[in-house]
Amino acid sequence: ERELTFSLSSHSPATFTAWCNSHLRKAGTQIENIEEDFRDGLKLMLLLEVISGERLAKPERGKMRVHKISNVNKALDFIASKGVKLVSIGAEEIVDGNAKMTLGMIWTIILRFAIQDISVEETSAKEGLLLWCQRKTAPYKNVNIQNFHISWKDGLGFCALIHRHRPELIDYGKLRKDDPMTNLNTAFDVAEKYLDIPKMLDAEDIVGTARPDEKAIMTYVSSFYHAFSGAQKAETAANRICKVLAVNQENEQLMEDYEKLASDLLEWIRRTIPWLENRLPENTMQAMQQKLEDFRDYRRLHKPPKVQEKCQLEINFNTLQTKLRLSNRPAFMPSEGKMVSDINNAWGNLEGAEKGYEEWLLNEIRRLERLDHLAEKFRQKAAIHEAWTEGKEDMLQKRDYETASLSEIKALLKKHEAFESDLAAHQDRVEQIAAIAQELNELDYYDSPSVNARCQRICDQWDALGALTQKRSEALQRTEKLLETIDQLYLEFAKRAAPFNNWMEGAMEDLQDTFIVHTIEEIQGLSTAHEQFKATLPEADKERQAILGIHNEIAKIVQTYHVNMAGTNPYTTINPQEINAKWDKVRQLVPQRDQALIEEHARQQNNERLRRQFANQANIIGPWIQNKMEEIGRISIEMHGTLEDQLTHLRQYEKSIVNYKPKIDQLEGDHQLIQEALIFDNKHTNYTMEHIRVGWEQLLTTIARTINEIENQILTRDAKGISQDQLNEFRASFNHFDRDRSGTLGAEEFKACLISLGFDIANDAQGENEFSRIMSIVDPNRMGIVTFQAFIDFMSRETADTDTADQVMASFKVLAGDKNYILADELRRELPPDQAEYCIARMAPYTGPDGVPGALDYMSFSTALRPDSGPPAYLLRSPPHPLTAPSPHSCPTTLIFCMSGLIFLSPPPPPRPRPTCPASSPLLHTLSPLYLLPTQRSSSPGLQRGREKMFVFIFLLSLFFFSS
Repeated sequence: ERELTFSLSSHSPATFTAWCNSHLRKAGTQIENIEEDFRDGLKLMLLLEVISGERLAKPERGKMRVHKISNVNKALDFIASKGVKLVSIGAEEIVDGNAKMTLGMIWTIILRFAIQDISVEETSAKEGLLLWCQRKTAPYKNVNIQNFHISWKDGLGFCALIHRHRPELIDYGKLRKDDPMTNLNTAFDVAEKYLDIPKMLDAEDIVGTARPDEKAIMTYVSSFYHAFSGAQKAETAANRICKVLAVNQENEQLMEDYEKLASDLLEWIRRTIPWLENRLPENTMQAMQQKLEDFRDYRRLHKPPKVQEKCQLEINFNTLQTKLRLSNRPAFMPSEGKMVSDINNAWGNLEGAEKGYEEWLLNEIRRLERLDHLAEKFRQKAAIHEAWTEGKEDMLQKRDYETASLSEIKALLKKHEAFESDLAAHQDRVEQIAAIAQELNELDYYDSPSVNARCQRICDQWDALGALTQKRSEALQRTEKLLETIDQLYLEFAKRAAPFNNWMEGAMEDLQDTFIVHTIEEIQGLSTAHEQFKATLPEADKERQAILGIHNEIAKIVQTYHVNMAGTNPYTTINPQEINAKWDKVRQLVPQRDQALIEEHARQQNNERLRRQFANQANIIGPWIQNKMEEIGRISIEMHGTLEDQLTHLRQYEKSIVNYKPKIDQLEGDHQLIQEALIFDNKHTNYTMEHIRVGWEQLLTTIARTINEIENQILTRDAKGISQDQLNEFRASFNHFDRDRSGTLGAEEFKACLISLGFDIANDAQGENEFSRIMSIVDPNRMGIVTFQAFIDFMSRETADTDTADQVMASFKVLAGDKNYILADELRRELPPDQAEYCIARMAPYTGPDGVPGALDYMSFSTALRPDSGPPAYLLRSPPHPLTAPSPHSCPTTLIFCMSGLIFLSPPPPPRPRPTCPASSPLLHTLSPLYLLPTQRSSSPGLQRGREKMFVFIFLLSLFFFSS
């Protein structure tokens, strides 16, 4: 029942009069004054008979008031029998000519018989009529229908409705928004002349009123709806084709996008791997550090976008495969070499080359650092040795002993002995030079040829010195018997001065020697050794004083005994001035060494601080990433709320993970400081930056894949019409048999899960064959495992279906006007331009005997669009139908699923093994609401036609939901 109120408008009487006459003229009469002509009730009853198609009670023909009231009551009773509750409207008011009550009654009749039956997407009558107007006028510029008053003032809305259905009646392109009078009169005249819609409105009243009467316009617009309702069938058929074509076009675009993205990513990997595999070393530390900086730029700037591209590529591939499965299309097979597995293999090769490249860079830097240190040490020792050997060969080749006196011979002999002592002391230096040169060769030093040449010269010279020394020693020994006098003091000076001088040279060399350390302990060891050296300086100073005392004693003897000396010690070239100078040099180098050790100690302390700073963060981030990975794993197998709730939770979870990125960046900064400081180890943590990077990338990829899996489950649920309770039952069953929480089921686990859901799989040959067939569906790659997505897809196919080729073919036949072919103009008229051209380009010419030029074969095209369409999921054995009451061996019945507003009608498929679903089965209870209709045809033609109409209505409604 409906309660109605009415407010009188100046436009309503004329509009309502015209509406009543449009129906009364079918009975050969009309009214002139709506307030007077309905007072006797006769024309009111006639109007109701015409618009309802039913016969009312026989009217009273008398002229008395009681007869008129009786006739009006019969009309009001008929209106009330149609579910309309009339408030404050009685027969007496109508008979008395009450204008407001009469117009309210007519508006009630209009609402009930002209507007109430209008319904679009389960809206109310008014909302449905408004939605119908909006959709029909959406393609037209300057038309924006939002209500039933001011949206129609410019007349373009009426013209658009006419042009949409009968474009030959109005040239819409010549209409102007600023000329509403012309627009309104054009629409009214054309509607009256060609559409048999009487002129219910006046253009001047509409333009001259700020807010036109809403009821009058609704009444007039409803006439257009009823006039054009015949075109609705063709539009629905066009929508079906548009939906199928849109799915195919979208899938083709996704395939092209995948191919391009995969090609670009593989090409980038192909270009990058040779660069990472290039192991050609550089000769200088600066060049290798530049390579390291280039590698950091690659890790920081170039690789992260490619990681995102790879993840997006996998997501797009999974989404495409899901859409193809949902539309019953064959799975997408990328071009050769562009499978996801190929990309993963190429990516693995890239990461392998990347890891080896970084290790090689660090090893090369260490090697060059070691080489620079060794090369500098080699040059210092070689320079000292060459300075010492300068002139030694000439000295050893002199034959001065032939003309010398006995004392001179003695002196020469002693001097030579001192030289031999000095030569032996230099043996260690020569061996060190040779050892350093050998190590430089083993480390592949770039300037090894010059090092080897210099080392060879030193060794050759050393051998020559040894031979010359031996030769002179033998000569002096032969002459020694002739010479007896020797200056003991000079000899003593020479013997003691030479080792001391050698010690000072060694001390200067050690004090000036460069050092390289990597830890606090190493620098502390050097400092300890240096302190021990400083502790020996007092004893060395005593030795120096003793040597200088010998020289002073020689001078005293010479002065005392007036010895005629040549002025120099015949046994050595070392003099007190040289000893003092070297001693002063040693004392000068000691504080410099102190300062160098202090600075290096500070540097090592800073390095230790960097190690601890990095370790503190890494020891927090590493376990955090591991915990997040474990939590995501738990979320992916647990059931908490609907899929949308899980998706929302995962996206919030993803947001919290992304918000953690600044800590990763901060750790990257600490890691860069460590690398710039050339720190190669860290005992305070087991985590390296590489571990953190790999864990972070895996975490982002895992959360993205988990979200994509939930989205695909939602897509499957919505497309297949699976309820949340079904999904929960499927997930619960899957998790119950997933003992190891791996997210997959083995073959035996999957078989047990199917049996728990009501599938009849016997332990015999037939049961094993049926289970093998099911495994070939859920595990096409024969991996021996079943993922949850494959499990959902299988259960979806067992409970739902999509559009078939026959349905698409029937839609094309509607557009073709029941012809076996269709013309290009018909496609362009009914379909959007891009999809019409898509069909024309792909349809084969029609070759049937009834064809005409330009005829296209829509039947083969429909079969190609849905190549694998066939009978839907499966039949259930139901209890006896309450209407037919068949025998206990009831025939199969067709299952109709009504879920989420989608309705699928399933004809019985060929017999095959199927799950048994007794009335108490959990699966049957989850498919609610569920209706079972007998599959045998009724003998009543009227009942059969009613079922066919019901099928068309339900099928069109399902198509509308898909297109929405």
